[in-house]
Amino acid sequence: MSFSQAGARPRMWEASQSEHKKWVEVFKACDEENKGYLSREDFKVAVVMLFGYKPSKIEADSAMSSVEPNTSGILLKEFLDIVRKKKEAQLYRNEIRHIFTAFDRHYRGYLTLEDFEKAFKQVAPKLSERIILEVFREVDQDSDGHVSFKDFEYAMNYGQNLPDPQQFLVSGTASGTSFLHAFSFG
Repeated sequence: MSFSQAGARPRMWEASQSEHKKWVEVFKACDEENKGYLSREDFKVAVVMLFGYKPSKIEADSAMSSVEPNTSGILLKEFLDIVRKKKEAQLYRNEIRHIFTAFDRHYRGYLTLEDFEKAFKQVAPKLSERIILEVFREVDQDSDGHVSFKDFEYAMNYGQNLPDPQQFLVSGTASGTSFLHAFSFG
């Protein structure tokens, strides 16, 4: 698998029929009184069942803020949308981790300039060393000569509303993190 295939962020991920069915079943199981909605506590239980962790107060507040004013909780349609978005984010984070791991050939948990140079030379052999160095310096937020996963993830998420990455590859006018972002979507 190439880096560009590994990093292609889905524009809108669609659940399989079986996954969608599971989400509906979880909704129904958590709506024990058949109210037609999930309360804040019901929602927390549903997240534990689907994702294996208890949502934070902030996450629960965010979900509850999406509730339509004339209802007392999260309706099935809203729940499915929330779960789909959480699944998209989870998949994207996994893709970022996959790209990071592909760059981290020595399994050190951080990337060096040499790691960047080798990776970029594989997929963009005509890219100048100066540009690779610029990208590395921009991604290395604390300038310690190492790019942690946190630095890498930040760079990958940095330009989510950028114009078409292919346009950058032609014009060559974006910043280093924008280039890294474009590189992953190539």
